[in-house]
Amino acid sequence: MPGNSQNASKRATAKKGAAMGSGGKNRSSLKGRGKTLPADERPWHKGYSGTEKLPEKTARKQEKERRAAAAEGRAPKVGVPGTKDTTWGRGGGRGTSMTRAAAAARGGRASGPRGPRVAPGRKSNPTKEGPELLLGRNPVVEALRALVPATALYVAQGIDIDDRVTEIVRTAGDRGIPILEISRNELDRMTGGVLHQGIGLQVPPFAYEDFDDLVAAALEQTAPLLVALDGITDPRNVGAVIRSVAAFGGHGVFMTERRAAGITATAWRTSAGAAARVPVSQVVNLTRAIKAAQKAGFTAIGLDADGETDLYQLEAAIGPLIVVVGSEGRGLSRLVGETCDLRVSIPMASEVESLNASVAAAVTLAEVRRRREA
Repeated sequence: MPGNSQNASKRATAKKGAAMGSGGKNRSSLKGRGKTLPADERPWHKGYSGTEKLPEKTARKQEKERRAAAAEGRAPKVGVPGTKDTTWGRGGGRGTSMTRAAAAARGGRASGPRGPRVAPGRKSNPTKEGPELLLGRNPVVEALRALVPATALYVAQGIDIDDRVTEIVRTAGDRGIPILEISRNELDRMTGGVLHQGIGLQVPPFAYEDFDDLVAAALEQTAPLLVALDGITDPRNVGAVIRSVAAFGGHGVFMTERRAAGITATAWRTSAGAAARVPVSQVVNLTRAIKAAQKAGFTAIGLDADGETDLYQLEAAIGPLIVVVGSEGRGLSRLVGETCDLRVSIPMASEVESLNASVAAAVTLAEVRRRREA
């Protein structure tokens, strides 16, 4: 009725708010990932106390903590390597699906995994795409030799077995990585038609190095050499630069987290496995990272077609050096270019305005190497 203030449909009590919590989503996201290893079993944690070989990065972390503890007058919070058994037994561990290639690699018999245990707890920056497929025989064998974490090995049916395939299958079996034999058509579908040579290694998101550790490790070398990538968006260029860094004696690469390509399966493949040997770091702000490295003693040179310094006259090449490579289209960003100590140009005989980013990096690194060995 008009004017009636009583509404029969009106709620008599206050509406209950949404219940706090994840609704079980956090627990669901952990399904199938296995038990998280304690700190003293993770080779990359400063609390590691296992019997496997201690990684150099972990040793630096432990030594850094010992020095800090001594300065503060407290006990260091580090592990005692060699005091805890962290190896697989012959009968323990995870089973694998044995393929024809695996049987051939093992002399026709299947056995349980043995050798170092691969801990799943390594810190990494996950990508939205999730696990990547690393393709090709050389990249896969290099990754396995470097103990890159992997979750599955895919082998195409009827693959031609050579020394690399034999080593790949044997190493994957020793590490307890599931070996799955699938049809070549299925592997083509999984890879989107990319050349795979009958081999695909599923790897979790790439584990980047801490930037401070990257700089500290480089400074321990006789002639430190780092490469900074300023907004490179093509993962093939990223992989090619990393390959050049490995080829010419560089000690690491760092790049921005946003608006740039990271270490994807494409970058892995282009690097021909060099990404397993070259430390790579991601930073939030490239300008701040370069300034921090400059304070540590590095000279930063930016590659610029209009640079005032000729590459072949670069006297700074013999000291601690950062080579900054600009993006494919716009080159160096304004702030990064202003932060560099020098802008370096590569002399060219033709009318070509500029070189591809990865090619320019390779030419520069080759010249730096030549001057250092002269």
